[in-house]
Amino acid sequence: MKDEEIEKPSAMKVRQGIQDAITYSLPDKKFSEKNIDLVEIDIELENLGWNFNNYRILNLTDIHLGQWINPEYLDDLIDYVNALNIDLITLTGDYFSYVIDCYLDSLKKSFKKLKAPDGKFGVLGNHDHWMGAQKVRDIFKASDVVDLSNDVVTLKKGKDRLNLAGVDSSTVCADDLDKVIEKLPQNIPTILLAHEPDFAKQSSQTNKFDLQISGHSHGGQFIIPKFETTPFRGPNSTKFPVGIYKVGNMIQYTSKGLGTNSFRIRINCKPEITIITLKTTKKQKILIE
Repeated sequence: MKDEEIEKPSAMKVRQGIQDAITYSLPDKKFSEKNIDLVEIDIELENLGWNFNNYRILNLTDIHLGQWINPEYLDDLIDYVNALNIDLITLTGDYFSYVIDCYLDSLKKSFKKLKAPDGKFGVLGNHDHWMGAQKVRDIFKASDVVDLSNDVVTLKKGKDRLNLAGVDSSTVCADDLDKVIEKLPQNIPTILLAHEPDFAKQSSQTNKFDLQISGHSHGGQFIIPKFETTPFRGPNSTKFPVGIYKVGNMIQYTSKGLGTNSFRIRINCKPEITIITLKTTKKQKILIE
């Protein structure tokens, strides 16, 4: 489906005006690590080889550059990310909101600076399609970010393998899970990047994926204290709005993301950077001589 065929939100110009008003009326927002929720979780994967045990994946999602996050903030955040001990970076969509052209160079600069030993991999969100998917893909290419939209790569360490797959945004019906499965090497632990968390209902039924990583919901921008969930659930994030879930045989993780949509409000719901450390369930053989 071409971007011009995708149905965009009504009153687009009004939303763009709201974003501009918010962006230019707010005081300068500086990045501070104390205002970020660095979430570190361990995920066990069946049949994960020992060469991928303790493998660290850092996920960034829902930057919404220009609305909550300004270019200077993002640049400083990237410096912080680059100082963390990780192996690979994933990006799960919505890099812009309702304004794009004046922020293209800033996102490209930041993504170019983003470093990980085993590379950077991303998919697109619904806002990226509304604003122009090709512009985002061009940034990916210029920044050495591998576009995993409806695609698969297989990571190799010694004799061990790990599939990293991605689907394009299901909100705009750009996802093609059948295409992904056709490309998928079998009997290898597999991680799926999907912007919308409720896509887990579909992906889990295939029994092809061990873990899905998503964003989209912003954690509802309000987390109920003690319950660690949110009452505010938008389309495609009603079932799995925040945190970790078991969906069939698959684990779903939904990040609270970095930015916000329309309103600069987060209550008990800090912006999130996620580090997922993979763990094997295999028993290690100890040779006794």
